[in-house]
Amino acid sequence: MKSSLVGASLVSTLGLVQAQTIQWNIEGRHPQPHLARRAKTTYEEVISNDRSEGGYFTEVTIGNPPQNITLQLDTGSSDVWVPWNCADICEDDNNGKSGCPLGSFDPDKSKTFKHVAPGMFGITFVDDSYVKGDYFEDHFELDGAVINNLTMGLAIKTNISYGLIGVGYAKNEASGSTTDVIYPNLPVAMYQAGYINTIAYSVWLNDLDAKAGSILFGGVDTAKYVGDMHRIDIQKLDGHYYHFIVALTSLVATSSSGSDVLTSDSFPIQAVLDSGTTLSYLPQDLAHEIWEEVGAVWSQYYGVAVLPCAYGRNQGNFTFGFAGPDGPSISVGMDELVLSMTSDAANMPVFESGAYKGENICTFGIQNDTNDLYLLGNTFLRSAYVVYDLVNNEVGIAATDFNSTKSKRVPFKSYGATIPSATASSNQHRATEKPTVPGHNFTAAEGFQESDSNGNDDKDNAGSLLNPPTTPLALVVTTMSFMLAGGRIFSSIF
Repeated sequence: MKSSLVGASLVSTLGLVQAQTIQWNIEGRHPQPHLARRAKTTYEEVISNDRSEGGYFTEVTIGNPPQNITLQLDTGSSDVWVPWNCADICEDDNNGKSGCPLGSFDPDKSKTFKHVAPGMFGITFVDDSYVKGDYFEDHFELDGAVINNLTMGLAIKTNISYGLIGVGYAKNEASGSTTDVIYPNLPVAMYQAGYINTIAYSVWLNDLDAKAGSILFGGVDTAKYVGDMHRIDIQKLDGHYYHFIVALTSLVATSSSGSDVLTSDSFPIQAVLDSGTTLSYLPQDLAHEIWEEVGAVWSQYYGVAVLPCAYGRNQGNFTFGFAGPDGPSISVGMDELVLSMTSDAANMPVFESGAYKGENICTFGIQNDTNDLYLLGNTFLRSAYVVYDLVNNEVGIAATDFNSTKSKRVPFKSYGATIPSATASSNQHRATEKPTVPGHNFTAAEGFQESDSNGNDDKDNAGSLLNPPTTPLALVVTTMSFMLAGGRIFSSIF
């Protein structure tokens, strides 16, 4: 998770339960146990797109009797945690409005609450937000799937007004640093309880303007993407799987005026797929090339790269290539990369001087990073249907089918089964190769920066965007190195 200016919020609705999967609908608001499988082994939940809170959220219940709490879905972390109802940040303001409007947890009201590690839960995020408190166990329910005695964090002190549902590797739990103990987190617990056949799930965020997406536990919805799905390897960090790190090996800018192969000294880039991060963060040299293409400029005032909101109507796109020249590619259009700074159309910030004087200011969805920690957040993930397989240490990636109303869920057949309907990418060893070009003249820039574009903001799917040239990239071999140091979302543990 890396907070930013804009995002989407999840509000829980009734999930659609089908045999062998569990789905949450989301709105823009270990050792294998020998268990009998339940009849329902995929679960789906809706996630909704309300950008006010900067992430994707869903409503769950915790405790007995149950307390309703709305939490952010985060593929980049691994703990479920909730704000304590008496935390300073949750106190009512002078108008009686709660400081934690999405809900907080009162352990005194739960008959099944159990302290398991007082004072041992803590995370400091890269934006200096933090949580610290206790580990506890209690009932946790989502869409009819009840996990008894799920281990969770209780945020006693925090400057974040809402909690998280971390669904990453258990190895990345905060407890691994504070107590040297790894517990069964939510994806593992759902498998152990017999709700899903293996430890895997799929995420479909849908487009920036859509009101709903979903996370499907235990299966793949083949009606939510177009074209072929490819399986690629997740990369280890220090010999272990901590994060959903993939090898980003190429990036091509394409618009009506041409195409450019972008370069970076950091290729191949180790990038974390992180639904808890609103924007995407790439190495400085690559980000600057992208900004040059789209006409983005750095704003000292806002602390981000910005550009005219009108550029979001242009039809240019960026094609991200993964796992070498034979790996999958995902194209992200400008309508997914230009984000409004406010929902109040009457009070949009405007450029006060320069070439863009008088135009509305928007945040650009790709920012620079100098932390050797590169993130592909929701500005990328909305254009991709992604399957996270935590047993085989692979992700499946395909171009999303925006606003699809169809559903065809295919469950994983068994523990350790490969991703359904996905083909393994060949020659992934070539992900160590670096794309190289003699330099380019930003031929796509003119198309990206057209001021009178009549482009359509709403593509049916990510596969319908302008295509980059099919000429193979020139490649040179270099040694792959892991750029990440320490945890993905936290720099220190309390």
